[in-house]
Amino acid sequence: MSNAGETQEQPELITDREVCEYLSQHPDFFIRNARLVEQMRIPHPVRGTVSLVEWHMARQRVQISQMEEDIGLLLEQARENEGLFYSLLRLQSLLVAASSLQDMLNRLHRWARDLGLAGANVRLFPDRWRIGAPSDFTHLGLSHQNFEPLRIQRFGDEQHYLGPLHGPELLTMLPQGKAIGSVAMSLLGRDGNDGVLIFSSRDPQHYQAGQGTQFLREVALMLPGLIERWIERV
Repeated sequence: MSNAGETQEQPELITDREVCEYLSQHPDFFIRNARLVEQMRIPHPVRGTVSLVEWHMARQRVQISQMEEDIGLLLEQARENEGLFYSLLRLQSLLVAASSLQDMLNRLHRWARDLGLAGANVRLFPDRWRIGAPSDFTHLGLSHQNFEPLRIQRFGDEQHYLGPLHGPELLTMLPQGKAIGSVAMSLLGRDGNDGVLIFSSRDPQHYQAGQGTQFLREVALMLPGLIERWIERV
């Protein structure tokens, strides 16, 4: 019996790290203590407790399920990328075969209509292209001054905008457009200062924020080089 005032020594507690280090340094521990492995019970949120073996198998099943899900996503992305590649290839072949700028724009518009869209339009910034009179391309002009408020409001720091436009914005971007519900717009060129590509739909829900923009980006990068065949840069 200890005397009054004497402090009993407390056993030192082993930390999780020490346990992990010991097991890492002695990988044969569970082989030497196989019976312990079979008897150990692990807390389970539904079943109360499970054996260590069951817990390990359940964890492996979760990992396998996650791997299968990841592989499924990779396959889906591969299919999407393949579809994107062939769509771009078909569109590029169509546009390259155009005999004039207006023919190319008509081909782009018809391609969009074949997809069920209202159409596709291109607007160019006059300070980057020689489209003033007496050229035949003045109707493509879109001044930076008129576009800047819309760019700030809709694009922010992005190269693309998908969603609706209100009345004054539609008049700026598509003055001849009718019954436009939603649009997908992309700034042309690598610096985004060549103009704007616009795909339009009569369905207000067709284009929405969060949708993929890879196809838009590729077409927006491709068009300026094609346009240079008929219009000089400033």
